[in-house]
Amino acid sequence: MNSATRYVFLGIKVLLSLAFLGAGLSKLAGVEMMVQTFDGIGIGQWFRYLTGLIEVGSVVLLWVPGFQAIGAGLLVCTMIGAVLSHILILGPSAVPAIVLGVLAGAILYQNRAQLAR
Repeated sequence: MNSATRYVFLGIKVLLSLAFLGAGLSKLAGVEMMVQTFDGIGIGQWFRYLTGLIEVGSVVLLWVPGFQAIGAGLLVCTMIGAVLSHILILGPSAVPAIVLGVLAGAILYQNRAQLAR
């Protein structure tokens, strides 16, 4: 991989880290918008805590050598759930979740060799 590509993937990881740390910590802190969103989903607030833990934990895994694929895979799965929630239940645009899911997918693809182990 050339240095330009390496920097692009580093930038994607930084962007994902900032986005998911912010979102995950907001969920764990009980920010009113997050509480209302998960009320709208209708599963319960335990799901907000679980989602927040998965997001924050996935960000940590993105930076641990050998575990980047697992972290990115968890984020892809989380964003699939977010897209479905927006389309089927919540209503507002699913575009941000799609974009974050695609970026996480790029990191997953970059580290796909880790999955063979």
